[in-house]
Amino acid sequence: MTPPPTTVDLFARSTLNDIGDIARAIGLRRLSTQIEEAPGPNGGTTHRAAAIAVIRNPWTGTGTDHDLAPEGERIAPVLAKLLTDRLLDALGGAEAVAAFGKAALVGAHGELEHAAALIHTPYFGNLVREALEGTSILCFADGRAEPGELLRVPLWHKTAAATRDYYQTLDVALPDAPHADEIVVIAAASTGPRPHARIGDRATDRPITSEILKEITL
Repeated sequence: MTPPPTTVDLFARSTLNDIGDIARAIGLRRLSTQIEEAPGPNGGTTHRAAAIAVIRNPWTGTGTDHDLAPEGERIAPVLAKLLTDRLLDALGGAEAVAAFGKAALVGAHGELEHAAALIHTPYFGNLVREALEGTSILCFADGRAEPGELLRVPLWHKTAAATRDYYQTLDVALPDAPHADEIVVIAAASTGPRPHARIGDRATDRPITSEILKEITL
């Protein structure tokens, strides 16, 4: 018999350990963190990380008229907490994070809207933004997939999304997910810009319009 739901306080609780109650409540099969280092100029290093949750799709078998909000509102904040706790631990705290992004992939028995219901909502995005001390909208990737996918998660600056040097992607390997009845949810972050970024920015661009097409050199 399924036990009745209980109320817990996750606001100040670390989810890095002892998450059995959380896993049972949201159908969590696996949590993982991928970390990479990108050497930059002058001996500097940018660290990038992706925190990945694989959960049972709570909407498998429902129709396209099914209301996704109740389960989304229940599960998305928990995923935001689980993933940001791991990003903060991997990268050294919110003050170290410069760029962020998010992604979700739904298995073959779900619909794309199921992935959207978990990440394209303030119940996820606002909490990720707050935890990582950002103000920008989170850039994203979403889709349908089978196990074995390589997902390229986009990131941009957490407070200045138009800062071109911080446009980057993080390749996330998903060797065993999502199963047909699962959803993969990812939050990613970086401590710096692209290595050797040097293509300028809006502050340095000269005005460009379609007039330049009149004098193209081939």
